[in-house]
Amino acid sequence: MHVSTPSDDQSRPADPSGGADPAPRPTRRVFSPEYKLAMVAEYENAPNGEKGVILRREGLYSSHIIEWTRARDAGALTNDPAGSASVKRVKKSAEQVELEKLRREKDNLAAELKKTRMALDIMGKAHALLAEISESAENDEPPKTS
Repeated sequence: MHVSTPSDDQSRPADPSGGADPAPRPTRRVFSPEYKLAMVAEYENAPNGEKGVILRREGLYSSHIIEWTRARDAGALTNDPAGSASVKRVKKSAEQVELEKLRREKDNLAAELKKTRMALDIMGKAHALLAEISESAENDEPPKTS
């Protein structure tokens, strides 16, 4: 005989998805330009054996350092807020998105038309060749059998 205890599933609130409560969604880390510059400088000045130690200590990947070094060299990684704002992508308006879509469609249709014209040209030449072969076959006399 089973006796109901407070630890039974009946006492827990029901989860609508039927499974365990999922973990909260992780948030993306954001690094300031000052931090990026400091990490790039520290990484570049570290001896070869110590570079991995820096990455592990900070929880970074080598790809972070590579990306930040490229940004610094391009001048996109500056301490002023105006410089960091210029790195962000600009959202395209609905008209720009539609225009790009129509241009891609036009290019695809132009390529399709070119293929179709080439196929028709080949078909025309094949038809002319077959007509010429047919005419020459009609003019030839069949061999005589004795």
